[in-house]
Amino acid sequence: MIRWTTSLGLILSGSPVLAEQCRLALALAMDISTSVDASEDALQRKGLAAALIAPEVQEAFFISPQPVALAVYEWSGGFNQKLLLDWHVIETTADLVSAAHRIGQSKRSTSDSPTAMGHALAYGATLMGRAPRCLFQTIDISGDGKNNDGYGPQIAYKHFPFENTTVNGLVINAADFEGEIDLIPFFQNNVLHGPGAFLEIAAGFDDFERAMRRKLERELKGVELSALQSDVVE
Repeated sequence: MIRWTTSLGLILSGSPVLAEQCRLALALAMDISTSVDASEDALQRKGLAAALIAPEVQEAFFISPQPVALAVYEWSGGFNQKLLLDWHVIETTADLVSAAHRIGQSKRSTSDSPTAMGHALAYGATLMGRAPRCLFQTIDISGDGKNNDGYGPQIAYKHFPFENTTVNGLVINAADFEGEIDLIPFFQNNVLHGPGAFLEIAAGFDDFERAMRRKLERELKGVELSALQSDVVE
């Protein structure tokens, strides 16, 4: 009731919010660098698809009458980013199921590239540049390793437009391959960006689906709460 009343108040007041098409533009970025083997890639792909249609995530998608715009891409080396799902406004359950199916059926574009996280974020910023007009913008980047190719996240933040974009992270804490026991601090200190940015941790690729469900629910409901708090302040 509060959400619908808030929306009605915006309509009656002629607020600039009316110009927005959605409440959140959300771009999900999956790591497919060489440290991710074929079975781990499948766990990510299927895990994301399953997380999107989990009951609690569906509830979070449709918690507000204002929809969410969703895009998904995979990333690895400096020139290895591939769009898996272009911007799609999720207005119905059928839209969400269709998006999840497309991601679950997608095929990996490369398996022998390094970890160019700065380039992945730059790609995300460019993708945001043509997103539907939304109240908030979030890039959600997952990975199991630190940057080891090209420029790093801080260079991307300096040279690409991130002023209105929050970057959250999902650490896949399966560091046996690379021995990167400081992966969590790396994400905390270099990847997270913007007000309210947070980090979710998966205990290996087997835990990716659970961590993704938790993170999506938090992102989607957190944006709704922020919008309501903004209305109260105004």
